[in-house]
Amino acid sequence: MKSKATLKEIAKDLGVSVSTVSKALSDSPEISESTKIRIKEFAAIRNYKPNSMAQNLKRQRTNTIGVIIPNILNPFFAKVFSGIEKFANSKGYNVITYISNESFSKEKQAIDLLSNGTVDGFILSIAEETQKRNETTHFKEVISEGVPIVMFDRISEIVNCDKVVVDDYDSAVHAIQHLITTGSKRIALLTCEANLSVSQLRINGYLDTLKANGIALDSELIIAVNSVEEFDDKLTNLIANIAVDGIFALDEHASTLAMKLAVKKGIKIPEELSIVGFADGAWSRRLTPSLATISQHGPQIGEEAAKLLIDRIEKKSENNVYKTTVIKTELRYRDSVKKPIS
Repeated sequence: MKSKATLKEIAKDLGVSVSTVSKALSDSPEISESTKIRIKEFAAIRNYKPNSMAQNLKRQRTNTIGVIIPNILNPFFAKVFSGIEKFANSKGYNVITYISNESFSKEKQAIDLLSNGTVDGFILSIAEETQKRNETTHFKEVISEGVPIVMFDRISEIVNCDKVVVDDYDSAVHAIQHLITTGSKRIALLTCEANLSVSQLRINGYLDTLKANGIALDSELIIAVNSVEEFDDKLTNLIANIAVDGIFALDEHASTLAMKLAVKKGIKIPEELSIVGFADGAWSRRLTPSLATISQHGPQIGEEAAKLLIDRIEKKSENNVYKTTVIKTELRYRDSVKKPIS
């Protein structure tokens, strides 16, 4: 391996001061262009690499962002991450990713490990277990230490920080209204992630839209649990024994299993049953029939979260004045629903 020269060695070989070499490599206006060119070319030949740790200490920044994601298998989180990374890289920031796997302890471990000077701030979506426990101390402690946090999608209202969310309530209202307008009257609500803050907003949108349309609530049509096994048993019974003409599924597992069971039973989609899911992964387009979904615009969420955090790191945001950005969703009509009535 080719050895790397130091600033002192370059200065000695060129017969100039260490300060001159440092300023030339930093494009200081104090150094003439000819001297800059000579020093930069010689540094490249000598395989000089700047000491990033020393530079970070000098400017008191690492130019690194910590991103904590609950579940990397969820295509929504993968899309958000792509938006974070794209924007962060464009501003000269690196990204360290940690997967909490919906675990409170892993999420807290990530915060503890990375908040010791490794990163300048965090972008995160709260783990399912953390929301279930309503535990926020680890977030508040790191913020009090001067490390900013931006939460997205799954947030905590009692943590003072910047946030990026989608219009979960409004998107549920829009989806249920579409199902009702196109003929559905017995609309089931399905989720195996009832603990999540976003699920509750979507449930509220479902309930309020039924009420606004004079449709009586039927508890038999609601499956809102936190266990996949319990969910699967209840949904199998629902599809087999209870009349349903519309389904609003709040997560990927719920929508795909509902589609599978309905097709297996021979139910015609969307003539006899319309289905709307959440998120917009490639799987939704590849199902047969293709699944209508509410697109959350993941890359846009990621870009906005990264912008908010970098502004906070670089002191472009007012201290203690926090911003919540709401990203509008989009209902993408596919073969699992009847087309809008014009």
